[in-house]
Amino acid sequence: MKQIIVELDDETAARLERVAPSRSRRRSAFVRQALLRALDEAAERATREAYAAQPDSTEHVYFEPAAWETPAREAPARPRPRPARTRRARR
Repeated sequence: MKQIIVELDDETAARLERVAPSRSRRRSAFVRQALLRALDEAAERATREAYAAQPDSTEHVYFEPAAWETPAREAPARPRPRPARTRRARR
């Protein structure tokens, strides 16, 4: 993993300290998760804006709902029951 240094203003640093104290290992995980979430949201926003700028055309589109349905699975074959064992009388 690559380490980076991030400068925070005092208020943001204090809020981070309350949520993920520096003496715990949770801080790195918290910051990493927050960055990943922000990056995912930025990618979603860019995709949404791209589709808004150039929406898909519904012209010349063939849609068959049955093509998207998964075929029904056949029930698995049941194993045949074994014949009951009979006990032999001991002599």
